Amino acid sequence: MFTRLNNLWNQFFRRSRSINNEPLNKVSLLVIIIVDLFILINVFTGLNDISRWHLSPQQVYPCYAEWEGYQKNNSPEKDYELVQSFLSYNDNIKSNYQQSYQDQEIGHLGKVSGVCLEYASIKDKFNNGENQALLSSINTKQDNINRLESDNITIRSQYDSTVLEKIAGQSPNKSINQVKAEEAKQKLEENSQKISQIKEEIVKFKNNLLQKPSSQNLLNFVKDRSKFNDVETGYENASFWYPSIQLGFQVLFLAPLIIIALLVNNYTQSRGYGLIALISWHLLVIFFIPLIFKTFEFLQVGVIAKFIFDIISAIFGGLVFLVQYVYILLIPLVGFAIIKFLQRFVFNTKSQAAKRVQKSQCINCAKTIRIQDAHCPHCGYYQYVECHYCHELTYKKLPYCYHCGTEQTHDS
Repeated sequence: MFTRLNNLWNQFFRRSRSINNEPLNKVSLLVIIIVDLFILINVFTGLNDISRWHLSPQQVYPCYAEWEGYQKNNSPEKDYELVQSFLSYNDNIKSNYQQSYQDQEIGHLGKVSGVCLEYASIKDKFNNGENQALLSSINTKQDNINRLESDNITIRSQYDSTVLEKIAGQSPNKSINQVKAEEAKQKLEENSQKISQIKEEIVKFKNNLLQKPSSQNLLNFVKDRSKFNDVETGYENASFWYPSIQLGFQVLFLAPLIIIALLVNNYTQSRGYGLIALISWHLLVIFFIPLIFKTFEFLQVGVIAKFIFDIISAIFGGLVFLVQYVYILLIPLVGFAIIKFLQRFVFNTKSQAAKRVQKSQCINCAKTIRIQDAHCPHCGYYQYVECHYCHELTYKKLPYCYHCGTEQTHDS
């Protein structure tokens, strides 16, 4: 196994740094590396774009986060907090929630949840001028409260200082404060009364807003547990399958590139087109890198990861850290499978050698040679090896001796 991996590694670097078995000069190698990096960046950019082609769970169910937040909110004013978040009292900015939800479908596959579209329509009807005016009044009154409370803080600081000056027997003419103690106390009481009065007015305005028919329709819709359960179930299913959908589109993006690069590389290798063979080889490697990367990424977050997590949770309960043990075992197995695939279909030297012998080409460099040539006149490679059974010379890298038909077990 280690011998095969070593041969695979050596062959990879030999093919990546040579044209017709002649090493590239440093400048040419640098140019190829720069081109490789540029293409690799564009491949990852393309993968990122195509992975977002299908609507994400958040786009299919844009109302889920709001609904979930409302269900988990334990505040006594959560109804008001919800309706407040949907109101825009700026006449120049009129939100259209339903249209914004539907716009997410443009240029993407998938449809926005019908329940969320219905929810958005109710929000649009609620976000009217009358409700905006109510919210504007509430915010204005709250600003007044904030201003009065700020004044009280300033007055209290001056009041405490004035009281200390009075206790110390300091003349009022020498005081650094503009407000006398008696006046400060009176002002504090007046401001506190105004704050209480304004708070009562705010409560009335809030109740008035919540009692509006449009508000009741919105709150009744949000409080409908059956609708929320449908959205929650749909969101969880979409989240479960979304990594698999993303990987599928990414494979769809890479597959034509890999196939074309592989076909071009095989054709140019057989024809001896060194430069094109080198470029197509580099492209093939570049296209495989993100495929391997995305495959391992999928194993961490996709359907397989969820399946493994569920099994570990069911068997061992809270010992979910055991999932990492499974990954430590699973990832090398996947890597081994990828190596076997590359060795069988991409780096298969025996299959390559058989085609070259049939075409009277050098087993090593694929240049045309005469049948009687034991060494390639182009690269000097010796074409034969001694059969371990009949001791006659037979072609290197071919599975059977062409004299006695015995299977060859050498690694040459």
